[in-house]
Amino acid sequence: ILIDFLNTNLISCLIPIVLTLILVEQLFKNRFETIKGLNLIRWAIILYTLIVILYSLIGMAMHSNPDTFTNRATGPYAWGYWIMIVSTSLLPFSLLRKKLGTNFLYVLLVAFFMKMGAYIELFVIFTTSLQSDYLPDNWGYGHKDSTLSTLYRLGLVVLQGIVIAILIVGISEMAKRKKTVQHNEYDK
Repeated sequence: ILIDFLNTNLISCLIPIVLTLILVEQLFKNRFETIKGLNLIRWAIILYTLIVILYSLIGMAMHSNPDTFTNRATGPYAWGYWIMIVSTSLLPFSLLRKKLGTNFLYVLLVAFFMKMGAYIELFVIFTTSLQSDYLPDNWGYGHKDSTLSTLYRLGLVVLQGIVIAILIVGISEMAKRKKTVQHNEYDK
């Protein structure tokens, strides 16, 4: 449940969050604490990855079905499976290096590769729904409804990411001001 909550409300929104932080940094050169926000995102990615790996290892130990892993790891799409495994379980730990973890573009790259499988799936669903004009009108949702639904969900993720980034910047700015006020009172 925790993984689903984090995935839905934070990890799926990483790209819009980082892009918003980049935009704030570019528009307001060194005015806001965007690096602190990026650092928070960096540690959220690392902790999320650690939780998912532990959850997956426990799940594999309790429900031992080695055929599933073997079939995926050696099947016709093994290359894609291994790229996704490496990019979701190893690449985020590269953010432990401070130089990489404070680079906006690198964190954006890690965020993209973490959710690459979901983006490919979304792309396939979207393009398939555009091409599904052969379906009869009375067969569930029409392709226009499916396309709009996909775009609506994507818009919500982007909006949620922007709101989270603004909250992160706002909270770190309030903490900075509070620290400044306390420091000024201490000096008096």
